[in-house]
Amino acid sequence: MSEQQQQQHQSETSSVIVPPRLVRNTQSSNADDDLECSLHNLPKPLLREFSHVFNNEHVNFGSNDSNLQLLAIPTNQRAREDLVAVGDHIETEKDRLLNVFLTFGKCICEQLRSQGYWADYIDPCSGLPMISLNCNKVYSEVDGMECLLNYKAYNAGFCKILTHPKWGSAVYPATIFAYAPVEVARSLLESLPSAS
Repeated sequence: MSEQQQQQHQSETSSVIVPPRLVRNTQSSNADDDLECSLHNLPKPLLREFSHVFNNEHVNFGSNDSNLQLLAIPTNQRAREDLVAVGDHIETEKDRLLNVFLTFGKCICEQLRSQGYWADYIDPCSGLPMISLNCNKVYSEVDGMECLLNYKAYNAGFCKILTHPKWGSAVYPATIFAYAPVEVARSLLESLPSAS
């Protein structure tokens, strides 16, 4: 099996609606701020996790629309450094990646919410929702990427380390969730320009 076929096989799960692709972060002019995004239905293990993290925050939005589905938009950013390493330069890189995702996540959620749909994004540092109040359960980004994208992880002490099929552990995962029609979310993601 070629490397490309292996990567495609690794990222294929039954929940995939839009496969991973590298998109230009329209909120930044820096090419290092591109994100890999995909769109997924929530599989059963993540439905349970979603319920613990968000309670039922989403049910107050668009309840008359029978096309609404719980969706995940996992994102991964290629880090300039291997994030398993330690040091001030690693912390600076993590801060940069965090800020890129927070800006991107906020933008995507605002676009969905402006159409009357529920959306929220996870703070990768705390694992807590950024918009929904009174939610104190932590979401595991690594577990989410394993479930949604079939990316691999390994244990390093008390920490699980995600390994991206192309970037290894130089990856920064973060997730956006939505309760919206698939076509609305698909259209939004497909409107993002591809990174070159």
